Amino acid sequence: MKYVPLGRTGLKVSRIGLGCMTFGSSDWASWVLDAEASAPIISEAVERGINLFDTADMYSLGASEEILREKLLPLVPRHKLVLATKLFNPMSDDPNDRGLSRKHVFDSVEGSLRRLGTDYIDLLQVHRFDYETPLEETLEALNDVVRMGKVRYLGASSMFAWQFMKALGLQRAHGWAPFVSMQPHYNLIYREEEREMLPLCISEGVGVLPWSPLARGMLAGKHSSVRSDTDGQLERLYGESREADGRIVAAVKDIAAERGVSMAAIAYAWVMHKPGITAPLVGISRPELLDDVMSALAVNLSEDELARLEKPYRPKPVSGHF
Repeated sequence: MKYVPLGRTGLKVSRIGLGCMTFGSSDWASWVLDAEASAPIISEAVERGINLFDTADMYSLGASEEILREKLLPLVPRHKLVLATKLFNPMSDDPNDRGLSRKHVFDSVEGSLRRLGTDYIDLLQVHRFDYETPLEETLEALNDVVRMGKVRYLGASSMFAWQFMKALGLQRAHGWAPFVSMQPHYNLIYREEEREMLPLCISEGVGVLPWSPLARGMLAGKHSSVRSDTDGQLERLYGESREADGRIVAAVKDIAAERGVSMAAIAYAWVMHKPGITAPLVGISRPELLDDVMSALAVNLSEDELARLEKPYRPKPVSGHF
């Protein structure tokens, strides 16, 4: 495994991060794995050298974090792990149990610490932009949990570039702990982040941890799965362009066949090849699927292959920010 700095920080993360939305309870979503089914995947990820584990409080309403405490922490000394979690989405019907208010930031951090079974979070990320809370209130609260030692680094996820830059500017103006990472929606089928967010992150030295690098499995050659058939995200994120995106999928398939690797390996390799990318976050349902991830590390795409993969792309509406 390769390890790289997260943005301009001294924190080293594996070139691949394990997305942990798959772990939790099937009561939350039918495709989610329980603790015993999750354990082999977590163990294999550790064996392959992955140190970045990305979850969120809302994944199975906290059960994903609890599974990491139960199945990951006994395997690896805490100081060797980079535990990342997120806050923003509703955790109950309580109107204050959501968003990025000072109250919810503090309550969410305490809840995640308890469920993860640790006394600090390596990377705390805001899951989405909160249009109802003053940005200054959020950023000061985030700074406070860092200064208290409960959080080591701060990150953000899908939002508009102007929102992210405004936040960075306020953090600098007030001397608050800055966002050091961005988690955008980014893959061969959805590249709108190349217009503003990725150039911004490169300019400001912010690490980039893309989610959905396989476009809900389409770039791995999967047209349907239990997850895509039930969570509604495939249609919401890609439904309007599925026919046009077939040319991209075909290019991935052709290049994978020529190289003798999986389609997933080509799709992962493309993401990792792009400037500014720190580590794509991969979500898998079986341990053997990590073979595709690891093989991608050895794939060095040529200029011709990159052109074949990228040429069919057509602009799309912004997706994944809400």
